[in-house]
Amino acid sequence: MSADALLDAPLTDAAAGLRAGAVTSEQLTRAALQRADAGQARVNAFVRMRADQALAEARALDREAMAGRWRGPLHGIPLAHKDCFERPGETITLGSRMPGLMPGQRRAETLERLAAAGAVDIGALHLSEMVAGPTGQNPHFGDCRNAWDPDRISGGSSSGSGSAVAAGIVHGSLGSDAGGSIRLPSSMHGLFGLKPTYGRVSRSGCFPRAFSLECVGPLARTARDCALLLQAIAGHDIADATSLPAPVPDYLAALPGAAQGSRIGVLVTERVALHPEVEAAFAHAVGVASARYGAAPCVAFETLDACYAMADVFSKVEAATLHGPWMRAHPQAYSQAVYSRTEPGLHVPAVRYLEALTVRARVLADFVRGPLGQADVLMLPTMPVLVPTRAEADVEAPGRVFGVVASLTALTRPFNYLGVPVLNMPIGLDSNGMPIGMQLVGRPLGEARLLAMAEALSADLGWTPLTQRRPTNPNLP
Repeated sequence: MSADALLDAPLTDAAAGLRAGAVTSEQLTRAALQRADAGQARVNAFVRMRADQALAEARALDREAMAGRWRGPLHGIPLAHKDCFERPGETITLGSRMPGLMPGQRRAETLERLAAAGAVDIGALHLSEMVAGPTGQNPHFGDCRNAWDPDRISGGSSSGSGSAVAAGIVHGSLGSDAGGSIRLPSSMHGLFGLKPTYGRVSRSGCFPRAFSLECVGPLARTARDCALLLQAIAGHDIADATSLPAPVPDYLAALPGAAQGSRIGVLVTERVALHPEVEAAFAHAVGVASARYGAAPCVAFETLDACYAMADVFSKVEAATLHGPWMRAHPQAYSQAVYSRTEPGLHVPAVRYLEALTVRARVLADFVRGPLGQADVLMLPTMPVLVPTRAEADVEAPGRVFGVVASLTALTRPFNYLGVPVLNMPIGLDSNGMPIGMQLVGRPLGEARLLAMAEALSADLGWTPLTQRRPTNPNLP
């Protein structure tokens, strides 16, 4: 197969092509860079490409392959990642024009692990300003646009990760998620996006929105590809105080059987109104899941709204603590949307923050004993609304930011407070030809079950890896 054909194929097929000698890493990387350059005007997925460095990395990996040294299934695979991960000698933008940002001193731990597994890093991807925002709009670098329809939002804050993977530029990407920032771009692009258990993946060298909520995880075109990426990055890191010293299972080997015999349930979301098309697509997906795993009873968790509110307290207070010096010194460097969402954290009483912190373990225990005691995996939509246009979701319009954020994150943010693993998977298309996503929620460190279930259900639903590269709406550019 050609390099172009392998870029369109699942990561596992591209890895097999490299191992069989059908293509070299340099050829595959060059094809990815050409696609990135050609697609930049349409989707604006990159803030910085690493063409020379990436090609040098690819050539070195090809020499290792010629000598019979293979680092693993990611050997020679070009990837790209959100521009909140530190790289030595490169200055991360954070999607911001903040003056005085310094070049990185080391490579973020997750990027280091991907490099050790043989992946090539072709560039830094677009993101919402200061990793804050669910739309992908950015007044400093221009909006990152949806790869299916550039008039619609890409989701955020891992916007470039969603667009670059869905556009066929790279097979996968790392994003970060403090309130839905992996799952929302995945949902809007028909991808599989995993927010792991809090502490499952190191955040060392990753700039956060809120350190008590932030998780690093993969976005990819298949659940299997997500499993490969998670395998490379999961595990304990002494440089991250929140990193869990838990053994890492073989996620790929677990795919055939990890979800067998699972009990499923539908997490009740009655207080969040679903668009009729989202409701219909979700009902169909639940029916398909029930055919495989048995009936899916409705399961309630009365504290879910409180989880959203307490996650919001964490997000505002921790972001304000981090940004306070910059906001005082350079207020003009912030967009009104990010400033207005961060500044209130300076005024939240310490007692409110400590209350949210104190009850967190008890609320998680209640969730595990309650809803996750009745079902091994809970299902709910990722977004209650259809993918908005950029005009509809303009967070820079006066008085719009809080309503837009709440409408997009209503069903994602509570799980950042709980810290449990959540996987977005595509379940269909709306009348605009845009993807609709569903969340699978599991117990702490239950990523293997979620990945296995997503792989099985995507086959049952008839979703193929190429679907997101072939929008069905003939009016789309």
